[in-house]
Order: sequence, then structure tokens, then C-alpha cells
Amino acid sequence: QVQLVESGGGLVQPGGSLKLSCTAPRFNLDYYAISWYRQAPGKEREGVSCSAGTVSPGDGVPYVVDYLKGRFSISRDYSKNLVLLQKNGLKPDDTAVYYCATDLDHVCQPANLMNSGLGSMHTWGQETQVTVSS
Repeated sequence: QVQLVESGGGLVQPGGSLKLSCTAPRFNLDYYAISWYRQAPGKEREGVSCSAGTVSPGDGVPYVVDYLKGRFSISRDYSKNLVLLQKNGLKPDDTAVYYCATDLDHVCQPANLMNSGLGSMHTWGQETQVTVSS
């Protein structure tokens, strides 16, 4: 049973940065595509980014939805079994609960980031709250 655990959320001022982490105790994430989603208050869940699995470090292909490119980036720390979502230039609109998720495939399906992911992701983390406010 895959269990995903997010961390790194918190309160940050507008313009600030935050890095979220996703890991899986007792499960190697290297070979699996890991996605990030978020859900703002009163809004539907939406896709943010995806990091493809890899058979060798450095081969994972990252995707970030167009409207977040330039501010958000995704990467991996293979030594720590982490998938990282770096968020810069944060805005109040980025306030949301953030989830990492996987469909247990090795490649990212960009189309899955165009919807809530509820019909495609197999496993979800428990969420981490990000609040952007002064």
C-alpha cells in the first residue's frame, strides 16, 4: 500500500517562497510519476505539476501547468526519496491545500493536470496547507 506524505506548508507573505515535499515511507518514488494538485477554498481541485518517474536519476521530465510556469517548479531529491514543489513569488491566490498524488504510472499525463485528478490518481497524500497573507 503506497502512502504519500506531504510537508512544508505554512503561512507566507505575498512575494515569498515555500518548498513543499512529498515522500513515501517504505516506498521508492523514483520510478513513479508524482503530481501535485491544490484546492483553494470554494474552488475545485486543480493540477499544478508532475514529475515523471525515471529509471536513472536525472531522466525525470517535469511538467508545470502553464499559468504557474516561472513561479513554480518541481524536482526530486533521489537521495531522500522526495518530490519537491518550489513555489516563488507567492500570491494570495496560491492559498490552498496542496496534495501530492500518483497514478502509479511512470510517465506524466499532462491531461491529468487539466482536471481535478480525482478520476485518474490512484493515491493521494493527506494534504498540506499553504496560506499566503500579509
